[in-house]
Amino acid sequence: MTEGLRERKKRRTRQRITEAAMGLFVERGFEHVTITEVAEAAEVSANTVYNYFPTKEDLVLPPDEASPQRLADMVRQRRAGESAADAILRELREEVHRRDRKVGLTAGFGRVFDMMRAAPTLLARLESLGQQMTEELAAVLAEETGATADDPLPRVIAHQLGCCHSLVFAEIGKRVAAGESPDAIAEAALDLLTTFEDVLGDRVLTCAMRKDQPCSE
Repeated sequence: MTEGLRERKKRRTRQRITEAAMGLFVERGFEHVTITEVAEAAEVSANTVYNYFPTKEDLVLPPDEASPQRLADMVRQRRAGESAADAILRELREEVHRRDRKVGLTAGFGRVFDMMRAAPTLLARLESLGQQMTEELAAVLAEETGATADDPLPRVIAHQLGCCHSLVFAEIGKRVAAGESPDAIAEAALDLLTTFEDVLGDRVLTCAMRKDQPCSE
């Protein structure tokens, strides 16, 4: 469907607000910039900023990109016959290969990462987001396999995969802070995913939580 004039205007306004906010946050620090200052820099009203971004943290971690449903959606949308673990590892590899913004492998991310590390509210938001992702993933796995409430397998698998997701981002962040090149960071992230795949083992990767053949062994 072709983007209409109204949608295009809204997208451009949102982009202008985001760019203005990130410029100020990187320059002065997240906690030292107000929504009013973001609005002035973007040449919009403060109410307009809030219409697009209900909280200040949303300007850095917008819900459509940093969603609690991220891992669960990867599983819901996976290929027929693909296990949950295979799907998540594949998606992460693809994001790293294409230097996706979601994994922080874009130009200038080093300064953004430093800004985020210095903001306690953003760190708390990231920690909460990781927990929510794991909980949502566990719920999807339990629903798909018909697991009982006291069956620990969906939660165990979800926590393993959530740990992998968090570990990849921590590795990328550490190497960004060290000033490594995007290519070197991507290679290290891919190596980490391969190692994690080896550690998970055949039961998780080829049997447990397979979309068309739940494993109960």
